Amino acid sequence: YGYSPFSLVAGAAMDRLGPRRLMPVAAAVVGLGALLFALGNPRVASVGRFLQGAGGVFALVGAIYIATKNFPSSRAATLIGATQMFGMAGGAAGQFAVGPLMSRGLAWNSFWMGIGVVGLALGFFLFFLLPPEEKQERTNNRAQEGVLAAFKVVFRNPQSILCGLIAGLLFIPTTIFDMIWGVSYLQEAHGLGYGEAVMRSATVPVGWIIGCPLLGFISDRVGRRKPVIIGGGIVLLNCMAWILYGPTNVFPPYVLGLLAGIASGAAMLPYTVIKEANPPQFGGTATGVINFLNFTFSALLGPVFGGLLQRLSGAAGQRELSHYQTAFEPLMYGVIIAIILTLLLKETGPAARLSRAEAIEEV
Repeated sequence: YGYSPFSLVAGAAMDRLGPRRLMPVAAAVVGLGALLFALGNPRVASVGRFLQGAGGVFALVGAIYIATKNFPSSRAATLIGATQMFGMAGGAAGQFAVGPLMSRGLAWNSFWMGIGVVGLALGFFLFFLLPPEEKQERTNNRAQEGVLAAFKVVFRNPQSILCGLIAGLLFIPTTIFDMIWGVSYLQEAHGLGYGEAVMRSATVPVGWIIGCPLLGFISDRVGRRKPVIIGGGIVLLNCMAWILYGPTNVFPPYVLGLLAGIASGAAMLPYTVIKEANPPQFGGTATGVINFLNFTFSALLGPVFGGLLQRLSGAAGQRELSHYQTAFEPLMYGVIIAIILTLLLKETGPAARLSRAEAIEEV
């Protein structure tokens, strides 16, 4: 809940102040949040988690801002996909590394203390590593008007809203189904052991690590965004249908989860589209807006799907395959809606921009 609303703050602030002023502070805030979490007090830990979310969002927004400001626009989708790849790789590394460390005797609060210190140190180093922004003198009133104008332009652009909806609908099969309920689904609906269920569920974020830069690279190579989004959505839809309704002994273990993760990497392409569909001076704001819309889906719909599954399983809480199928089938409808909405998007890829420029020259 800190991550989603602070996406708007991060995006607008990035356009006004630049990454050098913001990202060191954000890294330190994440480190402070980890230190508070390590104290073990539930209320203080909640504050710490909020700070981690609020500070962590500056990493994605800032990395995308730096990548798109310093590299050619023809490589935008590849770079944005690579940004998400490193983020997912960090999460996956933490998931695979922390468990074994704690099983060998590392205290949980010692781990969080160490992470907090690393966050504070990272903030210090970022201040010296990031290049300074060009100085822009603005009065407070003009700065405030600029922020409001940026939000007005981005939110009033129908393409921005479409991008947020498409990204959110393609992302929630990962955040809600796999990351929250994936392990339980494999255990309760298919009788897998905990360790095997964790490993199979983890193939989805591993697929993201592959799919985000791969689909971004393909999109840049063909010069178009919409066909890659639609293709990824179709593959994701088929994977979801097979995971929920198909027999389990047809594909080798880990294949479906990995393929679903690769396909759902298409959810990052709207991050490129929204930047290309809005004025370049509002690039940070555009990234913040789509990130806000994207993760608001997960924040609001996560409890809805959890409550639906709880009602279907009854007071006893004995969940079966049919309960999961009924509860999570709407995610498939969401992917279908995302594919349809993509047809309404304006193509913003390099090939489309070149075609429009040539048409204008001919006129």
